Amino acid sequence: MKNMQRLTSAPDEAYTRQQRNVRRQSPAPGGPRATERAVADGLRRAAPVVLAVSGGRDSVALLCAAARAAPGCVAAVATFDHGTGSASAAAANLVADYARKYRMACRRGRAPGPVVPTEASWRAERWRFLRETAAAVGARAIVTAHTRDDQVETVFIRVLRQAGTRGLAALDIDSDVVRPWLATPRAAVAAFAAIHGLRYVEDPSNASRAFLRNRVRLDLLPALRAAHPGFDDDLLALGAAAASWRRSAEGLVGGAYPLRVGVDGVSIAAGDLAQYDGDSLAVVWPVIAARAGVTLDRRGTARLATFTRCARVGGVMQVSGGFEVLRSRFSWVVRRPGYVPVPLRERHGRGIPPLVEGGAIRWVRPAAPGL
Repeated sequence: MKNMQRLTSAPDEAYTRQQRNVRRQSPAPGGPRATERAVADGLRRAAPVVLAVSGGRDSVALLCAAARAAPGCVAAVATFDHGTGSASAAAANLVADYARKYRMACRRGRAPGPVVPTEASWRAERWRFLRETAAAVGARAIVTAHTRDDQVETVFIRVLRQAGTRGLAALDIDSDVVRPWLATPRAAVAAFAAIHGLRYVEDPSNASRAFLRNRVRLDLLPALRAAHPGFDDDLLALGAAAASWRRSAEGLVGGAYPLRVGVDGVSIAAGDLAQYDGDSLAVVWPVIAARAGVTLDRRGTARLATFTRCARVGGVMQVSGGFEVLRSRFSWVVRRPGYVPVPLRERHGRGIPPLVEGGAIRWVRPAAPGL
């Protein structure tokens, strides 16, 4: 096929290249000025922003760096009390005090009632509040204090959960969340906090091995680093290769077929997906679902690919996050139950876009009628 482009090189080749890049670079920019400058650069590119500040060391350091380097970029500081005890309340109070000191608006949220003590439930409540805050103050992005160490831990957790390529990108994704310290080690952030004499509240749950991330941080990663000192670099290279593939896939799918985003969800013309086999649909569907705020796991993606090839008009499949996928007469719609979709007219005369197979581009032919 003439002018065939490459989405990415073969996965093992891309991973090896990323390993070399990671090891060639210093782990992070050095010194407190560079740590502060990374925040300033991130905020200026995304302003106005909401700062997500939990009251822990890293997030308080983020607040301090933003106040020193780019205070005008901050629309509000947002802190969320999970209602888990005195430490949670003390952390929210501390954030409010710092926001007052730095003359920044502060919005506080609190869990509406007893929450099941799981990482997923806490994260869902917190992000619901952060997004509501961003919408209320007209912010373009939410800024978090995630570090290089957080990326290492998240990639490793995704490996343990057998995530696909999209998931292995971990925190290195393009979204409305800005992470200016993703290349900065946690130790550099700790040094910044110490230099500026910052107070913070240590979350008691951080010491509990009941949570997977803590087991990874306290037990698994230290043991693996002792056995293989380059283990962090290997994980970062894996995440970087996956992030590169993910961005290429999203650009390819988004460029091939514009999606209609409306109150009823996200739609794509039914004819646009009829051309693809199961492997190709497993690349396309996560990109479409993500536009509706739905994260598909490997199993859900496989089920949706099968459903796409056999569903009749009116067929519905439940997916994660309380969403469903509807096959209407003219379109596929990812929506919350209860909405009535607005069909898309099928487009004609479009070329069949290339999709990924084995790390390289291939061109997909329409399925034979009746299959």
